[in-house]
Amino acid sequence: MSTVLLSGVTARTVAAGQEVLAGRRHGLRAVLPFVGPAVVASVAYIDPGNFATNIQAGAQYGTTLLWVVVVANLIAMLFQSLSAKLGIATGRSLAAECRERLPRPLVLGMWGVSELAAMATDLAEFLGGGIGLSLLLHIPLLVGLGITGVATYAMLIIGNRGFRPLELLIGGFVGLISLCYVVELVIAPPDWAAVARGALVPVLPGGAAVALAVGMIGATVMPHVIYLHSALMAGRMPTTSASERRRLLRFSNREVLGALGLAGLVNMAMLMMAASAFHAGHPEVAEIETAYHTLGPLLGPAAASVFLLSLLGSGFSSSVVGTLAGQSIMQDFVHWRIPLWLRRTVTMLPAFVVVALGLNATQALVGSQIVLSLALPIPMLALVWLTGRRDVMGSFVNGRATQAVAISFTAIVLGLNAILLLQAAGVAIPGLG
Repeated sequence: MSTVLLSGVTARTVAAGQEVLAGRRHGLRAVLPFVGPAVVASVAYIDPGNFATNIQAGAQYGTTLLWVVVVANLIAMLFQSLSAKLGIATGRSLAAECRERLPRPLVLGMWGVSELAAMATDLAEFLGGGIGLSLLLHIPLLVGLGITGVATYAMLIIGNRGFRPLELLIGGFVGLISLCYVVELVIAPPDWAAVARGALVPVLPGGAAVALAVGMIGATVMPHVIYLHSALMAGRMPTTSASERRRLLRFSNREVLGALGLAGLVNMAMLMMAASAFHAGHPEVAEIETAYHTLGPLLGPAAASVFLLSLLGSGFSSSVVGTLAGQSIMQDFVHWRIPLWLRRTVTMLPAFVVVALGLNATQALVGSQIVLSLALPIPMLALVWLTGRRDVMGSFVNGRATQAVAISFTAIVLGLNAILLLQAAGVAIPGLG
């Protein structure tokens, strides 16, 4: 079972949920007890890594790579719903099921790769919060990182009082980020015809676009929250029968569609804003700091301020979720648990190293997203394998259509990763330059 920190919700929320599952509560009041896990997961889909990749994609290629955001979001919806289903059907997390059913050496290898992915995730999220504070308060980036570390640890302490308050806090950040991008699109309205074309027509205009596309998928479909979602659902809402679990799954699927649908729209808005503001006159914009400083003269101080506010909300909230995910992955793969302050300290270190060495923070963000995309097939393959087994899932086993789509989405990620690795090896790929 997952930690109390991850799965514990208030007795009031549990009681309300059980009334719904028993058919004694209806309407909006029947939805609220189940809102939380997918909202928490959705924060990882609008983290600073998305800011970095979407700004580069919009500035360099306009709306041409918008289809990558659409595909990545569809992949995210399916795999987050499968992760939640695994937690509901088995009462255990994806990592715990892997530990139970796979050879020990393979489990240790999966844990090692997952820890590296969690550190790459936290690098992006921590840097995002630090950059936001540095720009807002005009302080050195290292100082901004320190303040981000203290602020996110304070948010984690809230989780000790039950996970529900933390769910509500993170939900507030999701709402803030979403509102910011509604404002950005009003200030910088896109070319809607180009948006429709970019969202529907797959094009990779050159080799550099492949690396960026892989980074965009790595920034959107996050390995750590595929693990985390199952942990959040395992034991969160007690059930007494298969029919109650099936009803709980329906509520979960609706929340996934709503929360990740909203995250997908925010990602599209990020890219559309960058395309509108930078592509025509400033395609060289490739850094978060440059984007902030360029938005003011181009669109006015309001656009720059809203952009900065959304970055801060993204960095703080996603860093908290990344730390929780890392804690869950370690506990469920290898039965180790370390204090949250220690994990927070360890995962902060790569960001401090990047800044102390004078490396480009935004390029480090994009690089971390490529690492995430390369690590992504591991939880995807494990999840497809487990949810396709009747001896694991019982009556909740994937249907043929669901299994086929899940395999196809995994193949897309593997294919893009293979192209990236071939390019890195110097292999020329026809049509990509």
